[in-house]
Amino acid sequence: MKSIKLNTGAEMPIFGLGTFLSSPGEVYQAVRWAIKLGYKHIDCAAAYGNQSEVGQALHDAFAEGDIKREEIFITSKLWNDSHAVSDVIPACEKTLQELGLEYLDLYLMHWPVAQRKGSGMPKNDEDWISLADIPLWETWSEMEKLYNAGKVRAIGVSNFNEENLSNLIAKTQVVPAVNQVECHPFLNQNNLIAFCRKDNIAITAYSPLGAQRSDGSVLDNAVVKEIASRNNATPAQILLAWQMQRGIIVIPKSVHESRIRENAVSQTISLDEADMQKLEGLNKNLRFFDGSAFENPSKGYNKIF
Repeated sequence: MKSIKLNTGAEMPIFGLGTFLSSPGEVYQAVRWAIKLGYKHIDCAAAYGNQSEVGQALHDAFAEGDIKREEIFITSKLWNDSHAVSDVIPACEKTLQELGLEYLDLYLMHWPVAQRKGSGMPKNDEDWISLADIPLWETWSEMEKLYNAGKVRAIGVSNFNEENLSNLIAKTQVVPAVNQVECHPFLNQNNLIAFCRKDNIAITAYSPLGAQRSDGSVLDNAVVKEIASRNNATPAQILLAWQMQRGIIVIPKSVHESRIRENAVSQTISLDEADMQKLEGLNKNLRFFDGSAFENPSKGYNKIF
């Protein structure tokens, strides 16, 4: 499996399984299928509410000899309600307990937003904590402690724009290894990718297949379907191959064995330059997840993206 070398020197598999919206009762089997099919990268988060089941799947996979711990790359994320100095390390320890692991390969700050302890998606003004009270660099300093202690092998961010990254790097010691963001041909993120590469920050694309909208989806796009037909592939495989060929890590989510298998085949597809450019030309800076739910100017959170 191809990998991306992080700025820590570690190798991160360029292809993995996402677990967002994978329901308890489904995610266990999805992880087991993925590992048996050769997946060596699983993306998790405390906010997904399914880490204990992912942990059971990992435990059983290790016990049955499907894979060894050192052969698989596990990512998780710090939720917004645990940005306080006193909460970062305990939150990571809880994640490790849920996953049944001694260390994480990568730990991300999920959003550049601090929230009240115990809050999920913010619903009222009291759910936000202002950036003045808990600045991002303060949370990151605690993430650095986890990294220095070996509890996590790399630390990174998710949903950070260029300004957030610049401010963080200017005030802290460890440059983020990864920035996980929405990315697909309708939102190619070329400017952010170029910015991150200056500091050797790898990009992971979440929602690499886009999402369904009334005005059309990436998977249904005529250009994508034509390229897929000509390459004897599915639209999903083309979208994933395009990203990996650009050096972008992908974590497509599925709980269906056939789709998990189909997505894995994308690693064998090579697109010519003409097809790469056609897909590049689909960009319209269209976000399926615009971050507006986390915006609160009164607490210092203006437009997220």
